[in-house]
Amino acid sequence: MEKEIKQQGQGMSRRKFLGNAAALSAFMIVPRHVLGGKGFIAPSDRINLGFIGSGRQSLTLQKAFLPLAEGRIIAACDVYQSKVDNFSHLVNDYYAAQNDQSGYKGCTTYQRFTDLLENKDIDAVVIATPDHWHAAMTDRAAAAGKDIYSEKPLSLTVAEGRAMVNAVRKHKRVFQTGSMQRSRPEFRQAAELIRNGYIGDIKNVKVSIGGPPVPYDLPEETLPNDLDWQLWLGPNEYVHYNHQLNPVIGDATWGRWRDFKGLGGGDITDWGAHMFDIVQWALDMDNTGPVSITPPDGRDLQHLTMVYSNGITVTHENWGRPHGIQFNGTQGVIEIQRNKLVTTPETLKEKVIGSNEKQVYHSSNHYLDFLQAIKGRTKPIADVETGHRSATVCNLANIAYELNAPLQWNPEKEQITNNAAANNLLSRKMKKEWAV
Repeated sequence: MEKEIKQQGQGMSRRKFLGNAAALSAFMIVPRHVLGGKGFIAPSDRINLGFIGSGRQSLTLQKAFLPLAEGRIIAACDVYQSKVDNFSHLVNDYYAAQNDQSGYKGCTTYQRFTDLLENKDIDAVVIATPDHWHAAMTDRAAAAGKDIYSEKPLSLTVAEGRAMVNAVRKHKRVFQTGSMQRSRPEFRQAAELIRNGYIGDIKNVKVSIGGPPVPYDLPEETLPNDLDWQLWLGPNEYVHYNHQLNPVIGDATWGRWRDFKGLGGGDITDWGAHMFDIVQWALDMDNTGPVSITPPDGRDLQHLTMVYSNGITVTHENWGRPHGIQFNGTQGVIEIQRNKLVTTPETLKEKVIGSNEKQVYHSSNHYLDFLQAIKGRTKPIADVETGHRSATVCNLANIAYELNAPLQWNPEKEQITNNAAANNLLSRKMKKEWAV
C-alpha cells in the first residue's frame, strides 16, 4: 500500500502518509452495527433457527420469532408434507416482503428431523411436536450442538424429562421451555407479590384445569398420502390414524393427541404445565416439587391434593374460573389468569415491587429471551430443569389419578417411595431407535 501511495502522491510526506493510513485503519474497524445503522444486526450475528414440527402451534411460534432481528428461520420439518410446505411458504413470503424482493426461498424443508439436525448452518431448533417426541428430539438436538426451544409440557414421563436435562447439561446447550406465561407481566407481578409476603403466609393454592388423559378410542380413518404416520408415532407403539390427532391446516381444533394416554397427558399436562409452573415459580420451588400427591376419595378429600415440604397444599379443583390459579394467604388472595390479575387487597394489583425486595427473572419477550440467552450462553427464564420440574408435577398428578392411590415423592431422588407400581410409571417403553 505504501508503494502505491508514493506513486500517486509523488511528494507525500511520511507524516501525511501515516495520518491517512491511520484514518483508513480506523474506518476498517468500525463496528458493523454502526455501519448498518441503529438496530442493525449483521447476518453473521443472527441465530439461525430450524423448526421441528410445522403445525398449528408452530405457526404461533413462527409469528413470534419472525419479527426478531436477532434470529432467522432457515429450515423446517414435519412428517406431514402439506404442513411443512405451508410453513416454509409463510416464512419465505415474510422475508421477501421485509427485503422487498420476490422469489425468496431461504427456508429449507425436511421430513425427518434428523436430516434437519445435520444442517450445520442451524444454530438452534424450535421443537413444537406432540409430547411423545420431545425427549428423543431434545436428546439428539443437544448432541448435534443445537440450542433448543421446546414446547411444554416438557416431557411425557418423569424419566424422559430427567434425560432431557442430562442431555442439555452434557452438551452445554441453552434450553428454553415454552412456559411463556413467565414472560407476561401479570404472572410476574403475582409471583413477586407472593414471594415478598404481600398476602401473608400462603395457606393453600387452587389450580383450575381439566382432567387426566383417557385411553385412545377414536375410530380408524384413511391415512392422507402426504403424512408419514410411522414417523409421526416415532418412539411409540402403533395406534391407528384419525385426523383429530393431527388436524389438517386450517382446522379450528387443536390436535387431540393431548387427550390420550401414551401421546399426551390430558389437560393436566396441557394447561397444568402452564399453571403448576406458575405455582412453583411463585412459591420459589423451581428446583423441587411436592412431597405427597393424594387423589380424591369422594369422602374426606374432594380434590387431588399435593403437599410441599413447607406444608403448603396445592389442589386440583375448579374454584370458579377456568385455567387459573388462586393463591390464598393469611392476609389476602391473588387470582391469576392470562390477562387478568385480581388481588385482595385490590391495591396489590398495581403495587410496585421495590429494588430492595425479592424480584424474579424479568423477561418481557419469551422468544427474545431465548435468543439473548444463546448469545450470552446463559440460562433463560424457563431453563430445562425448570421445565422438567413443572412437567413432573403434572406427571405425578396423572399417576395418582391412574392408580387412585396416594404417592409419597422424593424430589431429590425423583422416586416414589411408597408404591412400586407407581414408580414403574415414571418411565415408559420406547422404540429402540428413539430411546433416551
